[in-house]
Amino acid sequence: MDILLLLVGLGLILAGANFLTDGSAAVAQRFRVPEFIIGLTIVAIGTSTPELVVSVLSAAAGNSDIAIGNVVGSNIFNVFVILGICALIRPLALTASNIRRDIPFGMAASLVLLAVTSDRFMGTGGTDKIGRLDGIVMLALYIGLMWFTIRATKRSGAETGTSDTKNAKKPAALWLSVVMIVGGLAGLVFGGEMFLKSATAIARSLGISESIIAITLVAGGTSLPELASSVVSLLKGKAEMALGNVIGSNIANILLILGVSATIHPLTMGGITLTDILMVVLSSLLLFVTAFTFRKKQIDRWEGAIFLAIYVAYIWYLIK
Repeated sequence: MDILLLLVGLGLILAGANFLTDGSAAVAQRFRVPEFIIGLTIVAIGTSTPELVVSVLSAAAGNSDIAIGNVVGSNIFNVFVILGICALIRPLALTASNIRRDIPFGMAASLVLLAVTSDRFMGTGGTDKIGRLDGIVMLALYIGLMWFTIRATKRSGAETGTSDTKNAKKPAALWLSVVMIVGGLAGLVFGGEMFLKSATAIARSLGISESIIAITLVAGGTSLPELASSVVSLLKGKAEMALGNVIGSNIANILLILGVSATIHPLTMGGITLTDILMVVLSSLLLFVTAFTFRKKQIDRWEGAIFLAIYVAYIWYLIK
């Protein structure tokens, strides 16, 4: 039965990713919004729904380490696994705005996470935690960041003429696009939950330890929507949407999800260590570095392979 649910969940994920990508692309075309912005906002926030649900419910129940660990694990998975797989399929070209603005914003979000979880190191408290004030500030930063990014991207498109859709195909009806987006998100969320639960049950029946399940399946499971939507977007020739999804999800995970969670209930680090937080910072730093290797301004296949190797090494370090 678990194997059947696993396959059904996988089918829902793939179908949801396909509907979400097509619906989002249609909205972008209709309103002349760059696909990167759609990926950064609608797709990123939508595919981060599993992380939002898990972290908020965990915070409300007082399980702070799960709330923080879910976000930390998902962000590491997003860069090293999702972008690693996408780059192996097809090298990901980076635009000038990606390099100057979007990737540095993602790095800034990871540094904010490091700052708010280093109370003892910075001498601001005896316990490392994300307080309510930290959560409110993070939410304000997220709103300001999205407003600035959307405004800057629209201005850039207007100046360069990229918003001209004179020769573009007629977009789908707006109501149909909305239905596709909502239906796609529902498929991703419910399919991801079904896949995660069945995979966890199978792992337990095979005698795999709880710690390995938590480290791999929980973080990876809540990131399945991002993985599916990014790969499908890439295969449909919409690499900007795939990249925007990952960068936007990582920013939303830190500033929005942890911001909401900490506002509901202050979050203590628990079993989450400084090493885990530094891995989030490292992932955003390496993403920035890839933009300048060999002056290609893209994430190459060999860099994608390195990303995947780093993730495997990190998992090995955690369970050894």
